[in-house]
Amino acid sequence: MGYGTLHHTSEDKGQPLRRAWHVFLLVQFSALYASMFYGLLKSLDDIVETGRDLAFILGMFFIVFKMVFFSLYADEVDVLIDIMEDSHHAEVKGPGTETCRAIKRHDFLLNVGLDFVWVVAVVVFVVLLIVTPFWADQSLPIHAVFPLELHDPAKHPIAHLVIYVCQSFSMAYLNIWLVATEGLSISLYAQVTTALSVLCVELQQLRHFWGDNSEDRLRLELTRLVRTHQSIILTVDRCNQLFHGPLIMQMTVNFLLVSLSVFEALMARHEPKVAAEFMVLMILALGHLSLWSKFGDMMSQQSLEVAHAAYEAYDPRVGSKRIHRDIGFMVRRSQRPLIMRASPFPAFNLSNYMAILNQCYGILTLLLKTLD
Repeated sequence: MGYGTLHHTSEDKGQPLRRAWHVFLLVQFSALYASMFYGLLKSLDDIVETGRDLAFILGMFFIVFKMVFFSLYADEVDVLIDIMEDSHHAEVKGPGTETCRAIKRHDFLLNVGLDFVWVVAVVVFVVLLIVTPFWADQSLPIHAVFPLELHDPAKHPIAHLVIYVCQSFSMAYLNIWLVATEGLSISLYAQVTTALSVLCVELQQLRHFWGDNSEDRLRLELTRLVRTHQSIILTVDRCNQLFHGPLIMQMTVNFLLVSLSVFEALMARHEPKVAAEFMVLMILALGHLSLWSKFGDMMSQQSLEVAHAAYEAYDPRVGSKRIHRDIGFMVRRSQRPLIMRASPFPAFNLSNYMAILNQCYGILTLLLKTLD
Protein backbone atom coordinates (compact mmCIF):
# COMPACT_ATOMS: atom_id res chain seq x y z
CA MET A 1 0.00 0.00 0.00
CA GLY A 2 2.98 2.28 0.28
CA TYR A 3 2.45 3.06 3.95
CA GLY A 4 4.20 1.56 6.94
CA THR A 5 2.32 0.65 10.05
CA LEU A 6 1.82 3.19 12.77
CA HIS A 7 4.43 2.81 15.49
CA HIS A 8 2.77 4.91 18.15
CA THR A 9 1.68 1.88 20.20
CA SER A 10 1.60 1.20 23.89
CA GLU A 11 5.29 0.20 23.82
CA ASP A 12 6.32 3.63 22.56
CA LYS A 13 4.27 5.69 24.97
CA GLY A 14 6.72 5.11 27.81
CA GLN A 15 9.73 6.53 25.98
CA PRO A 16 10.91 9.74 27.71
CA LEU A 17 11.89 11.57 24.51
CA ARG A 18 8.57 10.82 22.86
CA ARG A 19 6.73 11.93 25.96
CA ALA A 20 8.72 15.18 26.13
CA TRP A 21 8.02 15.79 22.44
CA HIS A 22 4.31 15.32 22.97
CA VAL A 23 4.33 17.67 25.95
CA PHE A 24 6.10 20.29 23.83
CA LEU A 25 3.54 19.91 21.06
CA LEU A 26 0.67 20.08 23.54
CA VAL A 27 1.97 23.35 25.00
CA GLN A 28 2.67 24.74 21.53
CA PHE A 29 -0.74 23.95 20.08
CA SER A 30 -2.58 25.00 23.25
CA ALA A 31 -0.88 28.40 23.22
CA LEU A 32 -1.60 28.80 19.51
CA TYR A 33 -5.24 27.79 19.87
CA ALA A 34 -5.80 30.06 22.88
CA SER A 35 -4.24 33.03 21.05
CA MET A 36 -6.44 32.33 18.01
CA PHE A 37 -9.59 32.34 20.16
CA TYR A 38 -8.45 35.56 21.81
CA GLY A 39 -7.85 37.06 18.38
CA LEU A 40 -11.33 35.95 17.30
CA LEU A 41 -12.88 37.86 20.21
CA LYS A 42 -10.90 40.96 19.22
CA SER A 43 -12.02 40.79 15.57
CA LEU A 44 -15.78 40.37 16.04
CA ASP A 45 -16.43 43.85 14.63
CA ASP A 46 -14.81 42.88 11.29
CA ILE A 47 -16.82 40.19 9.47
CA VAL A 48 -13.99 39.31 7.08
CA GLU A 49 -11.40 38.95 9.84
CA THR A 50 -13.90 36.99 11.95
CA GLY A 51 -14.55 34.59 9.09
CA ARG A 52 -10.83 34.07 8.55
CA ASP A 53 -10.28 33.33 12.24
CA LEU A 54 -13.19 30.90 12.31
CA ALA A 55 -11.89 29.07 9.23
CA PHE A 56 -8.45 28.52 10.73
CA ILE A 57 -9.87 27.54 14.12
CA LEU A 58 -12.09 24.93 12.43
CA GLY A 59 -9.25 23.63 10.28
CA MET A 60 -6.82 23.35 13.18
CA PHE A 61 -9.43 21.64 15.35
CA PHE A 62 -10.03 19.04 12.62
CA ILE A 63 -6.32 18.27 12.23
CA VAL A 64 -5.74 18.01 15.99
CA PHE A 65 -8.78 15.74 16.21
CA LYS A 66 -7.25 13.43 13.58
CA MET A 67 -3.93 13.43 15.43
CA VAL A 68 -5.58 12.44 18.69
CA PHE A 69 -7.67 9.80 16.94
CA PHE A 70 -4.68 8.10 15.31
CA SER A 71 -2.76 8.27 18.58
CA LEU A 72 -5.58 6.58 20.52
CA TYR A 73 -6.55 4.01 17.88
CA ALA A 74 -3.14 3.27 16.35
CA ASP A 75 -3.32 -0.44 17.19
CA GLU A 76 -6.75 -0.83 15.58
CA VAL A 77 -5.56 1.00 12.47
CA ASP A 78 -2.50 -1.29 12.37
CA VAL A 79 -4.81 -4.31 12.23
CA LEU A 80 -6.64 -2.88 9.21
CA ILE A 81 -3.34 -2.04 7.53
CA ASP A 82 -2.15 -5.63 7.99
CA ILE A 83 -5.41 -6.97 6.52
CA MET A 84 -5.14 -4.72 3.48
CA GLU A 85 -1.42 -5.48 3.11
CA ASP A 86 -2.11 -9.22 3.02
CA SER A 87 -4.87 -8.65 0.47
CA HIS A 88 -2.59 -6.57 -1.73
CA HIS A 89 0.21 -9.15 -1.74
CA ALA A 90 -2.09 -12.14 -2.24
CA GLU A 91 -1.06 -13.83 -5.49
CA VAL A 92 -3.80 -14.91 -7.90
CA LYS A 93 -2.86 -18.12 -9.71
CA GLY A 94 -4.32 -18.99 -13.06
CA PRO A 95 -5.27 -17.24 -16.30
CA GLY A 96 -6.21 -14.03 -14.48
CA THR A 97 -2.81 -13.45 -12.85
CA GLU A 98 -1.61 -10.77 -15.25
CA THR A 99 -4.99 -9.03 -15.25
CA CYS A 100 -4.99 -8.84 -11.45
CA ARG A 101 -1.45 -7.47 -11.41
CA ALA A 102 -2.42 -4.82 -13.95
CA ILE A 103 -5.43 -3.84 -11.81
CA LYS A 104 -3.25 -3.50 -8.72
CA ARG A 105 -0.69 -1.38 -10.60
CA HIS A 106 -3.40 0.85 -12.04
CA ASP A 107 -5.10 1.40 -8.67
CA PHE A 108 -1.77 2.02 -6.95
CA LEU A 109 -0.70 4.62 -9.51
CA LEU A 110 -4.12 6.30 -9.34
CA ASN A 111 -3.88 6.48 -5.57
CA VAL A 112 -0.33 7.84 -5.67
CA GLY A 113 -1.26 10.41 -8.34
CA LEU A 114 -4.22 11.77 -6.40
CA ASP A 115 -2.17 11.81 -3.20
CA PHE A 116 0.55 13.74 -5.00
CA VAL A 117 -1.94 16.37 -6.16
CA TRP A 118 -3.23 16.65 -2.59
CA VAL A 119 0.31 17.00 -1.20
CA VAL A 120 1.21 19.72 -3.70
CA ALA A 121 -1.97 21.66 -2.87
CA VAL A 122 -1.26 21.47 0.87
CA VAL A 123 2.38 22.52 0.40
CA VAL A 124 1.34 25.51 -1.69
CA PHE A 125 -1.21 26.48 0.95
CA VAL A 126 1.34 26.22 3.79
CA VAL A 127 3.93 28.27 1.87
CA LEU A 128 1.38 30.97 1.07
CA LEU A 129 0.33 30.99 4.70
CA ILE A 130 3.87 31.36 6.03
CA VAL A 131 4.75 34.21 3.65
CA THR A 132 1.45 36.01 4.26
CA PRO A 133 3.04 38.69 6.51
CA PHE A 134 5.35 39.70 3.64
CA TRP A 135 2.57 40.61 1.21
CA ALA A 136 -0.58 41.13 3.30
CA ASP A 137 -1.54 43.67 5.92
CA GLN A 138 -0.89 41.42 8.91
CA SER A 139 2.16 40.64 11.03
CA LEU A 140 1.65 36.88 11.56
CA PRO A 141 0.63 33.94 9.34
CA ILE A 142 -2.48 33.44 11.49
CA HIS A 143 -4.30 36.22 13.26
CA ALA A 144 -3.59 35.84 16.99
CA VAL A 145 -3.54 38.11 20.02
CA PHE A 146 -1.21 37.62 23.00
CA PRO A 147 -1.10 39.29 26.41
CA LEU A 148 1.05 42.42 26.73
CA GLU A 149 0.79 42.80 22.93
CA LEU A 150 3.66 40.35 22.43
CA HIS A 151 2.46 39.83 18.85
CA ASP A 152 3.17 43.49 17.97
CA PRO A 153 6.48 43.67 16.03
CA ALA A 154 6.90 47.37 16.83
CA LYS A 155 6.73 46.87 20.60
CA HIS A 156 8.19 43.38 21.00
CA PRO A 157 10.22 42.43 17.89
CA ILE A 158 11.92 39.40 19.47
CA ALA A 159 8.68 38.00 20.90
CA HIS A 160 7.01 38.61 17.54
CA LEU A 161 9.77 36.67 15.77
CA VAL A 162 9.39 33.76 18.19
CA ILE A 163 5.63 33.72 17.67
CA TYR A 164 6.09 33.85 13.89
CA VAL A 165 8.47 30.87 13.94
CA CYS A 166 6.17 28.92 16.27
CA GLN A 167 3.14 29.55 14.09
CA SER A 168 5.03 28.58 10.93
CA PHE A 169 6.27 25.38 12.58
CA SER A 170 2.82 24.52 13.89
CA MET A 171 1.13 25.01 10.53
CA ALA A 172 3.77 22.95 8.71
CA TYR A 173 3.65 20.16 11.31
CA LEU A 174 -0.14 20.01 11.43
CA ASN A 175 -0.46 19.86 7.66
CA ILE A 176 2.18 17.12 7.43
CA TRP A 177 0.03 15.15 9.83
CA LEU A 178 -3.04 15.92 7.73
CA VAL A 179 -1.37 14.64 4.55
CA ALA A 180 -0.16 11.47 6.27
CA THR A 181 -3.40 10.57 8.02
CA GLU A 182 -5.64 11.38 5.07
CA GLY A 183 -3.41 9.45 2.68
CA LEU A 184 -3.45 6.44 5.01
CA SER A 185 -7.22 6.57 5.58
CA ILE A 186 -8.05 6.88 1.89
CA SER A 187 -5.62 4.10 0.99
CA LEU A 188 -7.53 1.67 3.20
CA TYR A 189 -10.73 2.24 1.23
CA ALA A 190 -8.80 2.32 -2.06
CA GLN A 191 -7.34 -1.10 -1.26
CA VAL A 192 -10.87 -2.42 -0.68
CA THR A 193 -11.75 -1.24 -4.21
CA THR A 194 -8.71 -3.08 -5.57
CA ALA A 195 -9.67 -6.25 -3.70
CA LEU A 196 -13.17 -6.07 -5.21
CA SER A 197 -11.70 -5.66 -8.70
CA VAL A 198 -9.48 -8.71 -8.20
CA LEU A 199 -12.47 -10.67 -6.91
CA CYS A 200 -14.38 -9.84 -10.09
CA VAL A 201 -11.52 -11.19 -12.22
CA GLU A 202 -11.39 -14.39 -10.18
CA LEU A 203 -15.14 -14.87 -10.54
CA GLN A 204 -14.83 -14.46 -14.29
CA GLN A 205 -12.17 -17.17 -14.32
CA LEU A 206 -14.55 -19.72 -12.76
CA ARG A 207 -15.60 -20.79 -16.25
CA HIS A 208 -12.26 -22.60 -16.52
CA PHE A 209 -13.32 -24.77 -13.60
CA TRP A 210 -16.70 -25.45 -15.24
CA GLY A 211 -14.92 -26.94 -18.20
CA ASP A 212 -12.73 -29.26 -16.14
CA ASN A 213 -15.74 -31.26 -14.97
CA SER A 214 -14.22 -31.21 -11.51
CA GLU A 215 -16.99 -30.67 -8.97
CA ASP A 216 -14.64 -30.67 -6.00
CA ARG A 217 -12.21 -28.10 -7.43
CA LEU A 218 -15.07 -25.84 -8.47
CA ARG A 219 -16.70 -26.05 -5.05
CA LEU A 220 -13.41 -25.30 -3.25
CA GLU A 221 -12.66 -22.32 -5.46
CA LEU A 222 -16.16 -20.92 -5.16
CA THR A 223 -16.09 -21.34 -1.37
CA ARG A 224 -12.82 -19.42 -1.25
CA LEU A 225 -14.28 -16.57 -3.30
CA VAL A 226 -17.42 -16.42 -1.16
CA ARG A 227 -15.25 -16.17 1.95
CA THR A 228 -13.09 -13.51 0.31
CA HIS A 229 -16.19 -11.47 -0.47
CA GLN A 230 -17.40 -11.88 3.10
CA SER A 231 -14.00 -10.74 4.39
CA ILE A 232 -14.16 -7.61 2.21
CA ILE A 233 -17.64 -6.77 3.52
CA LEU A 234 -16.49 -7.20 7.12
CA THR A 235 -13.42 -5.05 6.44
CA VAL A 236 -15.57 -2.20 5.09
CA ASP A 237 -17.85 -2.45 8.13
CA ARG A 238 -14.79 -2.38 10.36
CA CYS A 239 -13.36 0.67 8.58
CA ASN A 240 -16.67 2.53 8.84
CA GLN A 241 -16.96 1.65 12.50
CA LEU A 242 -13.38 2.66 13.33
CA PHE A 243 -13.47 5.89 11.32
CA HIS A 244 -17.00 6.83 12.35
CA GLY A 245 -15.90 9.87 14.36
CA PRO A 246 -13.34 11.17 11.82
CA LEU A 247 -15.81 10.77 8.93
CA ILE A 248 -18.48 12.76 10.77
CA MET A 249 -15.96 15.43 11.70
CA GLN A 250 -14.64 15.50 8.15
CA MET A 251 -17.99 16.06 6.47
CA THR A 252 -19.04 18.65 9.05
CA VAL A 253 -15.81 20.66 8.88
CA ASN A 254 -15.63 20.53 5.08
CA PHE A 255 -19.23 21.69 4.78
CA LEU A 256 -18.57 24.61 7.15
CA LEU A 257 -15.26 25.54 5.51
CA VAL A 258 -16.69 25.56 1.99
CA SER A 259 -19.69 27.66 3.02
CA LEU A 260 -17.57 30.02 5.11
CA SER A 261 -14.76 30.48 2.58
CA VAL A 262 -17.11 31.21 -0.33
CA PHE A 263 -19.11 33.67 1.75
CA GLU A 264 -15.98 35.46 3.00
CA ALA A 265 -14.47 35.56 -0.48
CA LEU A 266 -17.56 37.37 -1.73
CA MET A 267 -17.51 39.73 1.25
CA ALA A 268 -13.84 40.54 0.58
CA ARG A 269 -14.22 40.80 -3.20
CA HIS A 270 -12.95 44.40 -3.09
CA GLU A 271 -9.72 43.17 -1.45
CA PRO A 272 -8.20 40.80 -4.03
CA LYS A 273 -5.45 39.44 -1.75
CA VAL A 274 -7.85 38.54 1.03
CA ALA A 275 -10.39 37.09 -1.42
CA ALA A 276 -7.66 34.99 -3.05
CA GLU A 277 -6.73 33.53 0.33
CA PHE A 278 -10.31 32.43 0.94
CA MET A 279 -10.54 30.99 -2.56
CA VAL A 280 -7.44 28.85 -1.93
CA LEU A 281 -9.02 27.63 1.30
CA MET A 282 -12.26 26.84 -0.55
CA ILE A 283 -10.39 24.87 -3.23
CA LEU A 284 -8.58 22.86 -0.56
CA ALA A 285 -11.82 22.06 1.27
CA LEU A 286 -13.59 21.10 -1.96
CA GLY A 287 -10.60 19.06 -3.11
CA HIS A 288 -10.46 17.24 0.21
CA LEU A 289 -14.17 16.40 0.14
CA SER A 290 -14.13 15.45 -3.55
CA LEU A 291 -11.16 13.12 -2.98
CA TRP A 292 -13.04 11.17 -0.32
CA SER A 293 -16.24 11.22 -2.37
CA LYS A 294 -14.44 9.89 -5.45
CA PHE A 295 -12.89 6.95 -3.60
CA GLY A 296 -16.18 6.21 -1.86
CA ASP A 297 -17.96 6.24 -5.22
CA MET A 298 -15.34 3.96 -6.79
CA MET A 299 -15.71 1.43 -3.97
CA SER A 300 -19.51 1.42 -4.22
CA GLN A 301 -19.50 1.02 -7.99
CA GLN A 302 -16.93 -1.76 -7.90
CA SER A 303 -18.89 -3.64 -5.21
CA LEU A 304 -21.86 -3.76 -7.60
CA GLU A 305 -19.65 -5.22 -10.33
CA VAL A 306 -19.19 -8.33 -8.18
CA ALA A 307 -22.84 -9.25 -8.85
CA HIS A 308 -22.29 -8.96 -12.61
CA ALA A 309 -19.11 -11.04 -12.46
CA ALA A 310 -20.81 -13.76 -10.40
CA TYR A 311 -23.79 -13.85 -12.76
CA GLU A 312 -21.52 -14.18 -15.78
CA ALA A 313 -19.75 -17.10 -14.07
CA TYR A 314 -23.03 -18.96 -13.59
CA ASP A 315 -23.77 -21.91 -15.87
CA PRO A 316 -27.05 -23.75 -15.07
CA ARG A 317 -25.97 -26.75 -17.14
CA VAL A 318 -22.98 -27.58 -14.97
CA GLY A 319 -22.52 -28.05 -11.23
CA SER A 320 -24.64 -29.14 -8.31
CA LYS A 321 -27.49 -27.26 -6.66
CA ARG A 322 -25.14 -26.24 -3.85
CA ILE A 323 -22.83 -24.48 -6.28
CA HIS A 324 -25.76 -22.77 -7.96
CA ARG A 325 -27.06 -21.68 -4.56
CA ASP A 326 -23.66 -20.23 -3.56
CA ILE A 327 -23.41 -18.21 -6.76
CA GLY A 328 -26.96 -16.95 -6.36
CA PHE A 329 -26.19 -15.97 -2.77
CA MET A 330 -23.17 -13.95 -3.90
CA VAL A 331 -25.22 -12.25 -6.63
CA ARG A 332 -27.95 -11.23 -4.19
CA ARG A 333 -25.50 -10.01 -1.57
CA SER A 334 -23.53 -7.96 -4.12
CA GLN A 335 -26.62 -6.07 -5.25
CA ARG A 336 -26.37 -3.98 -2.10
CA PRO A 337 -23.37 -1.67 -2.63
CA LEU A 338 -20.65 -1.22 -0.05
CA ILE A 339 -20.52 2.39 1.10
CA MET A 340 -18.21 4.68 2.99
CA ARG A 341 -20.52 6.14 5.59
CA ALA A 342 -20.77 7.43 9.14
CA SER A 343 -24.38 7.40 10.35
CA PRO A 344 -26.48 9.51 10.46
CA PHE A 345 -24.62 11.33 7.67
CA PRO A 346 -25.04 10.24 4.04
CA ALA A 347 -22.48 8.13 2.21
CA PHE A 348 -19.35 9.61 0.69
CA ASN A 349 -20.02 9.55 -3.05
CA LEU A 350 -20.22 11.99 -5.93
CA SER A 351 -24.03 12.27 -5.79
CA ASN A 352 -24.00 13.38 -2.15
CA TYR A 353 -21.00 15.58 -2.93
CA MET A 354 -23.09 17.53 -5.41
CA ALA A 355 -25.93 17.69 -2.87
CA ILE A 356 -23.54 19.24 -0.34
CA LEU A 357 -22.44 21.84 -2.90
CA ASN A 358 -26.08 22.72 -3.58
CA GLN A 359 -26.70 23.06 0.14
CA CYS A 360 -23.68 25.34 0.51
CA TYR A 361 -24.96 27.48 -2.36
CA GLY A 362 -28.37 27.73 -0.70
CA ILE A 363 -26.87 28.84 2.61
CA LEU A 364 -24.61 31.33 0.83
CA THR A 365 -27.55 32.85 -1.04
CA LEU A 366 -29.55 33.16 2.19
CA LEU A 367 -26.66 34.86 4.01
CA LEU A 368 -26.07 37.33 1.20
CA LYS A 369 -29.77 38.25 1.05
CA THR A 370 -29.84 38.69 4.82
CA LEU A 371 -26.82 41.02 4.76
CA ASP A 372 -28.21 43.03 1.86
